[in-house]
Amino acid sequence: MPKLKLQYALKTVFTGCFLTLTLATQSVVFAQEPSDTHDAHHSQQTLDWPGIYNGFTPCDDCKGVKTTLALNANNSYILITQYVGRSPRDITEKGKFIFSNQNTIILTPREGNLERHYYVDENNLVELDKNGVHYSGKDADRYVLRRNDVVKPPADGHAGH
Repeated sequence: MPKLKLQYALKTVFTGCFLTLTLATQSVVFAQEPSDTHDAHHSQQTLDWPGIYNGFTPCDDCKGVKTTLALNANNSYILITQYVGRSPRDITEKGKFIFSNQNTIILTPREGNLERHYYVDENNLVELDKNGVHYSGKDADRYVLRRNDVVKPPADGHAGH
């Protein structure tokens, strides 16, 4: 009889584990993230976004804004701007950023409360207005910051000696 009791106990434990695993798997399937969170996570994982971006964006009362934005993998940033034709002084801003939905990041400075929005594209950032909307009009295509720290491998496949 002890052999039958052992077989019964093992069968009961196996059945219990199988049911637990099945229920846990079904719970994971039904507990999916909302699409906005999923989109933000997806863009953060699929795009190679950390790096240094440069551009010369429009300005109403100067020749343009020379902009350099460094995005770090720890979600911190450094933004350096210069209002060309108005002041030779560089303005440096540091802060943190988060991924929002639809490949958008929101920069929040350490000091002040002016959030900045950028659309993240492959090797480009597109500055958005304060509501997170793409600029329109004749200068709309000038709100692009291009990544300049991308290193391409040598054409012949040698790393150099």
